[in-house]
Amino acid sequence: MPKVKIPRKSTLVDMTAMCDVAFLLLTFFMLTTKFKPDDPVIVDMPKSISQIKLPDSDIMEITVNKEGQVFYGIDGQYTRKKLLDKIGEKFNIQFTDRETYNFSLLSSFGVPISGLKAFLDMDVDQRKTEKEPGIPIDSTNNELAWWVIFGRLSNPNVRIAIRGDRETSYPVIKKIMDTLQSKNVNKFNLITNLEERPKI
Repeated sequence: MPKVKIPRKSTLVDMTAMCDVAFLLLTFFMLTTKFKPDDPVIVDMPKSISQIKLPDSDIMEITVNKEGQVFYGIDGQYTRKKLLDKIGEKFNIQFTDRETYNFSLLSSFGVPISGLKAFLDMDVDQRKTEKEPGIPIDSTNNELAWWVIFGRLSNPNVRIAIRGDRETSYPVIKKIMDTLQSKNVNKFNLITNLEERPKI
């Protein structure tokens, strides 16, 4: 009995469509990726087992370094422009369009309001090398309170988060919490590094 010959099929697969899809995906991710902005200070956060995640937008972040200097940041270019307008009205400071634009690009800063205009006049490279003294939180001159008030007026949906260094002294964090509570902000998040939950 003769054997049945099975016709051989070509094993050649056209990869053109696959390459097109791969490059389209690569292009999509390159164009939509949101890079994390540079932080003015490096903060070594404490660890916790909390798994509550902060949203990606509408965040007001108060950062404290180990020396106790306070830095402030809020999401959204439009929100930052509105915020600077309100601060300018309150403290009778006229900001130029260039200064307003520079402020709208800042992710975070730590400069007293009196030095803000000069800080915004600097080039990007100068601002990166400039040592920022931090926002005053003294009882006589608590500028952080004004940033919190006007930040909430600029974006009523904003969530407040405190990100402190593990070596920051407790009284500094308490001052910030007291400032928030004095402005009727009783709900805020403490940002920490995630630690594995202990096994019971």
